[in-house]
Amino acid sequence: MARRAKSLKAPKAAPRPERVKAFRLGLSAESRAAMLLVAKAYRIIARRWKTPFGEVDIVARRRRSLVFVEVKARGNDDAAMEAVTDRAKRRIIGAAEFWLAQHPEDVNAEIRFDVITVVPGKIPHHIANAFDATR
Repeated sequence: MARRAKSLKAPKAAPRPERVKAFRLGLSAESRAAMLLVAKAYRIIARRWKTPFGEVDIVARRRRSLVFVEVKARGNDDAAMEAVTDRAKRRIIGAAEFWLAQHPEDVNAEIRFDVITVVPGKIPHHIANAFDATR
């Protein structure tokens, strides 16, 4: 009976502490943002939804609106808004198009792109229609 060769892959290195801290901060910010949306009568459809274009933090629904939400945690609101780059906007728009291709029942929904900024010591700030789908 032939024996299988052992894998020669090196063990995966543990993530750097600053990456772990950033990941946890992001999860916490997303949870706070989701709670804010629920309090505002949104229904969370997906969190951390992965697509070939990248990840969308939150997909939510409220009445006829389907909302793709980018969550940014920074030291202040201005820094958080600046972190929503053109590249991030393209990623979210691409993800929305991918969502609609997979969920044809949502084609007639009002699609919106929101941003929620999360700043220490403050209630998260929800910016509805933060950007549009024009590239």
